Amino acid sequence: MQNINNTNNKKTWFVTGASKGLGLSLVKQLLALGQNVAATSRNLAELVIAVGSTADNFLPIEVDLANEDSVGCAMHQTKKAFGRIDVVINNAGYGIGGSIEELTDKETRNSFDVNVFGMLNVIRMVMPYMRYQQAGHIINISSIAGFAPGIGWSVYAATKFAVEGLSTVLAEDVREFGVKVTVVAPGAFRTSFLTPDSIVIAKNRIENYKVVAESLKRYQGYDGQQAGDPEKAAAAIINVALNENPPLHLLLGADAYDRAMAQLEKLEKEFRFNEELSRSMAYSA
Repeated sequence: MQNINNTNNKKTWFVTGASKGLGLSLVKQLLALGQNVAATSRNLAELVIAVGSTADNFLPIEVDLANEDSVGCAMHQTKKAFGRIDVVINNAGYGIGGSIEELTDKETRNSFDVNVFGMLNVIRMVMPYMRYQQAGHIINISSIAGFAPGIGWSVYAATKFAVEGLSTVLAEDVREFGVKVTVVAPGAFRTSFLTPDSIVIAKNRIENYKVVAESLKRYQGYDGQQAGDPEKAAAAIINVALNENPPLHLLLGADAYDRAMAQLEKLEKEFRFNEELSRSMAYSA
């Protein structure tokens, strides 16, 4: 990891979903490096206990990401405490499994509220500060499911496809203000992601969806056996934020890389197979 302990490299980081998993690893590493960290969670007490720090450079904030006013207040607190906001890491989110028919409208909308609309609220609320500074870096945590989804995870994939898409356009929209954007697509990391506290499985199960049920059972069976080390992922993300020319898209994990490459090959074959039809849509001369 790059040395960021000198004054010139000290930044203020705003990290969502910080009480567990990748977010917690990020916060602990950043604090150990002497960085200013504003960390958010839906449960303030849980966040403070998890991080275990009372240092002056740590600002724990209870935030409802689906509430724009709550997010705006958190940004104001961060600016007041540290003077600026340099890096936002949109990490909050959760998995949701089941076929579209099995998942209720409420389950689906709740997922989008956190995984997509919460992220949009953070971006919307931080951009005035970053535009004023003419600098900043927004890092959105997506998933390999946002490019190469798996059976039984349609709604989760939809939220992460949204993150990939909005990040790609956001990067162009904010480039003139000196603001950089990176969207990170992790594979399977050994966090709490597959535990009951971090994942929603459709309550309305339909027996006919046997392949979906088998897929969900298989994924949940990976809990505690994932190959990815979250500490390495956190270190990689911190390094990306310190890079003068960070990538727009970043895959983390050998499984994520392999799935992405396989998906690219599949898409290329399908597009080329229908190339003649695709090109034949113009008016006849």
